[in-house]
Amino acid sequence: MASGWASDDAVNQQIEGTIADAIENARRQLKQGSLSANICIECGEAIPEARKLALPGVQYCLSCQQEIDKQLAKTAVLYNRRGSKDSQLR
Repeated sequence: MASGWASDDAVNQQIEGTIADAIENARRQLKQGSLSANICIECGEAIPEARKLALPGVQYCLSCQQEIDKQLAKTAVLYNRRGSKDSQLR
């Protein structure tokens, strides 16, 4: 049963929208191409062959990538920006 202007499946639509945005963001962050760097572009250390095989197109060593991921996690949007104040469920 819907209340106000919200449709019966409004909650599911918001959840699906948030998931779709997260998937799109993750795909944007993937490197295109299959050539991996031999050395990390951040610190200059050699990138292990196993890492290059596991992640084609890798540009950073594991420790630098972990630091980058930490910084990205701090700035990640954790709510659905699609809905305006008037469309949020109460």
